[in-house]
Amino acid sequence: MKVLQYNTDRTQLIIPEYGRHVQIMVNQLIVTQDREERNQMSKAIIGIMGNMNPHLRDVPDFQHKLWDQLFIMSDFELDVDSPFEKPQRELLMQKPERLAYPKTNLKYRFYGNNIKNMINVAKNWEEGDMKNALVYNIANHMKKCFLNWNKDTVQDEVILKHLTELSDGKLKVNESDLPLTDSSELLKIRTKNGNSSKNNHKQRNKRNNSRKRY
Repeated sequence: MKVLQYNTDRTQLIIPEYGRHVQIMVNQLIVTQDREERNQMSKAIIGIMGNMNPHLRDVPDFQHKLWDQLFIMSDFELDVDSPFEKPQRELLMQKPERLAYPKTNLKYRFYGNNIKNMINVAKNWEEGDMKNALVYNIANHMKKCFLNWNKDTVQDEVILKHLTELSDGKLKVNESDLPLTDSSELLKIRTKNGNSSKNNHKQRNKRNNSRKRY
């Protein structure tokens, strides 16, 4: 009786998605002495790897990716005539540069960075109806953001004051466009879009009550 083999006792797979049988074929390919035979075997293994990923056949450079993976599975020891340049271990193992975390010092964080960016854009617009409409929409969006942060209500004067402060006094909603959208209307929109936890709780209870009980 043969002793059972556990994966924990075996060598770790380099690319587990292809399974151990493909890795065994790659290992046999490495120790094959005849170069022509290695080339034929490598093409056969590439065909097997391609059949395991039929959804990638239409992806550009699909064959290039398979050959790169074949070299990686051989631990870059494979010596065959590849239609593509052999990948370099140093380039693949190279760590990417660390991305700088965006740092912003917003006084009113509940408005978010997008509002601040919109205000900066609107400050450079020429005076006219388009700018007035943009400023009015920004103020309304600020009011909606405020209500998402504070679920009660907010006066238009507060929003207009914040708009003036964030724009360094350069943006102001026209008197003819006031008042802003009523808070109750904005809260209705939020509830309609499924942002109300109370509404979601009622829907879950309704679904649970409709289930069969045995």
